[in-house]
Amino acid sequence: MKKIKMLIMDCDGVLTDGKISYDNNETERKNFSAKDGLGIMILHQAGIIPAIITGRTSRALQKRCNDLKIEHLHQGVKNKIKYASELLESLGIEWEETAYIGDDWNDFPVIEKCGFSACPADAFGDFKEHCDFVTSRKGGDGAVREFIEEILKSAGIYEETKQKFIAYLKSH
Repeated sequence: MKKIKMLIMDCDGVLTDGKISYDNNETERKNFSAKDGLGIMILHQAGIIPAIITGRTSRALQKRCNDLKIEHLHQGVKNKIKYASELLESLGIEWEETAYIGDDWNDFPVIEKCGFSACPADAFGDFKEHCDFVTSRKGGDGAVREFIEEILKSAGIYEETKQKFIAYLKSH
């Protein structure tokens, strides 16, 4: 496996539990895992670029990306492979250097092409059979964090990145 330079994530069912709720003002609400958020912060320390490509559009997701300094957010995307290809080309990153985590068939074209693929434990149906790694955790409950740790361990940089992150926390 080539060194991973970018992790692309789906949102609903991966960063969240896949449930969509609205309050009385029709404002969409999403719950995100703090474990996943910390994992994304660790990913930054490893020099791996996080990105999100999702079929829905959500202000809550935009806020979460702002909080986690995720610069590459593409919402309302139906053709994920097209957007992913354009993003990778613009950054000079090859498919083999890309990891992707998704949970359902709309993610399949990207799963099929990337260098390292994953899905949460509760991914739908037989989708799991097509992924390189299936997390033990469900979407919205640390699945992204688990995949990030697997990426770092596979590259042999988990301990180094963890220590770098701890040093970063102590200095800020």
